[in-house]
Amino acid sequence: MITFTRDPITLNDVTNLDQAPFVVEGQGSGMIKIYFESEANKQEYLETEVHSGVQSVGLKKIFDDMADNPNTGSIN
Repeated sequence: MITFTRDPITLNDVTNLDQAPFVVEGQGSGMIKIYFESEANKQEYLETEVHSGVQSVGLKKIFDDMADNPNTGSIN
């Protein structure tokens, strides 16, 4: 298991691991334990929407919007 002791919300090091909230993500050798400074930060992390890869509707919209933006030039 990989252990992260830097709160992904604040990017601060979590030092009191005995008292800190955490989540475990993944399975097997890819399992990750992520510590948080507070329960509120843990909840914010859990509520963060993630995309489902390059086939994601949301991610495709971002790419399409950027392709149509005159400031970025054409990527199509």
